[in-house]
Amino acid sequence: MALKYSILDLATIVKGDDIHTTFNKSVRSAQLAEKLGYTRYWFSEHHNFPNVASASTSILIGHIASKTNTLRVGSGGIMLPNHSTLSVAEQFGTLDGLYPGRIDMGLGRAPGTDMLTATALRGNNFNPNYNFEFHIRELQKYMSKKNSEAKVRAIPGEGADVPIYVLGSSTDSAFLAAKLGLPYAFAAHFAPSQLEVALEIYREHFQPSEFLDEPYVLVCINIIAGETVDEAHYLSTSHFQAFVNILTDQRQPLLPPDETQLGDISDEVAVHLNRMAAKTFVGDRETLKDKLGQFMKDYKPDEIIVSGNIYDFEKKQKSYEIASEVLKKL
Repeated sequence: MALKYSILDLATIVKGDDIHTTFNKSVRSAQLAEKLGYTRYWFSEHHNFPNVASASTSILIGHIASKTNTLRVGSGGIMLPNHSTLSVAEQFGTLDGLYPGRIDMGLGRAPGTDMLTATALRGNNFNPNYNFEFHIRELQKYMSKKNSEAKVRAIPGEGADVPIYVLGSSTDSAFLAAKLGLPYAFAAHFAPSQLEVALEIYREHFQPSEFLDEPYVLVCINIIAGETVDEAHYLSTSHFQAFVNILTDQRQPLLPPDETQLGDISDEVAVHLNRMAAKTFVGDRETLKDKLGQFMKDYKPDEIIVSGNIYDFEKKQKSYEIASEVLKKL
């Protein structure tokens, strides 16, 4: 089968843009993705980040789905501890009713924010020992046709055609996705250290289910593509500065390359940056062909999810175009 390739969008706010402009850029990116043959377009739930506008993930999914025709749109993911499973079932059941056969639901267990903000989100429901498996199964129950005789039902949601994906960046999520027989999406774009062992665990322990006969692996990586290697590296400085800002807790919109200060980081931050960026691929078509070809041989994913921060919107669009050219030939 040909490799599938998709996009993860955080609705990144760049310096100088407001929220309305940010969302319009996501629409344009999704419309381009549809033309270029990308399979799905996902938003990830984050809170209290001045450079990320994807907090209300399900609303954005509906907006993007309304502006496209065939592209699958979904969450990469919904941070399930922040929500009641009934509410998630109703939201995604509504989306499926509006855009049947086009909605995906990726689920994560992380808060998608700092603990103070997570506590504010969850209120009295905050639980440090959250049982991810239990709540995934509870969500599946609400979305199953078999729940039609229950006293509590998800209307809409019950019987909705919305596939569930387990998201993760650790071996715990790999074991769970394998146990539940669900597709597994690994967040190598920011936490690549356990990628190899997690995929081994998932594939070795996978149990076929009513949802999936064989393991299905999606790996999210960063791709910063340019017409030349030098251009790609110049564009990538905004992305690496965003990583540094996370590591040093400097919260600000995405900066243009000329305002980045990567030469001023400490040795300690540099070590962590290199670890975070281990699966960030920067270059022109030929460079990316070689790097991504080797990545495919090493990890054999069924699908690549493309992420990456680029300040210049037109250059970001071009990066998506170059990435699609390379990935469809792998």
